[in-house]
Amino acid sequence: MQHLILNLEAPLVSFGGETIDAYGVVRPFPAASMLTGMFANALGWRRVEREAHEGLQRRLVFASRIDREAAGGYAMRDFQTAQLGASDRGWTTRGRPEGRAGGAATYNSPHLRYRDYYADMRVTVALRLHPHPDLPPARGKELVVGPTLEELAAALDEPARPVFIGRKPCLPSARLCGGFKDEPNALAALLAAPLADDADGGRDVRLQWPAREDVDAEALGVTELREMMLTDERNWVSGLHGGARRVVEGTAPRGKFGAGDSSAGPTPPS
Repeated sequence: MQHLILNLEAPLVSFGGETIDAYGVVRPFPAASMLTGMFANALGWRRVEREAHEGLQRRLVFASRIDREAAGGYAMRDFQTAQLGASDRGWTTRGRPEGRAGGAATYNSPHLRYRDYYADMRVTVALRLHPHPDLPPARGKELVVGPTLEELAAALDEPARPVFIGRKPCLPSARLCGGFKDEPNALAALLAAPLADDADGGRDVRLQWPAREDVDAEALGVTELREMMLTDERNWVSGLHGGARRVVEGTAPRGKFGAGDSSAGPTPPS
């Protein structure tokens, strides 16, 4: 099965977890909703195209690994405060500023929140699209098939709108599209992709892969550490986060990963 390799690298990345009150925490691996939003931005989809987002998210099957751990080994916390008035304008991914409706401020007191980020981190993802005929209708509606894997790769190379790795400040510092790997499952594709030249040395690589793959990790030289439930999906129809999937986390020695140059991406289809 063909897998698309993604290189997620930036001065700041934010693989968001559950937001509780004013605290936006991060996870060490990318979420299904984040990857869906990143692809949707690259394709130029609008937020109102809810069924298209929902269909794409339901088709994603991916595994992730941490080539380079975050600087210092921990997340940095940003304290943010803002007060929006009637004349305030904000930057949007559509390339034009957006103002506020009405003639008054939305509230009199500043809005306070905390947002976590990882600095100087690099994560590689091996991703494929689930065959859509095997999936049931999404949220009681007909499943929107959406793009092919090749179309996703082409959109990352020539995005319709700016893309970011999590939150808007997290602009990629390297080419996102890392080519294709033809392997029987996402974990095998991840192992076939070579590590970055500046990846951390001297430590095993942390990985995460979907539990539904039913992979013999030991045969691949991977040590399983735990299986867990992640709530990293979004109900794109309602706009709320909801839905869960089971994943497995483990480690692999650095010598288990493929050799060669994975930076050469595919040629976008004409």
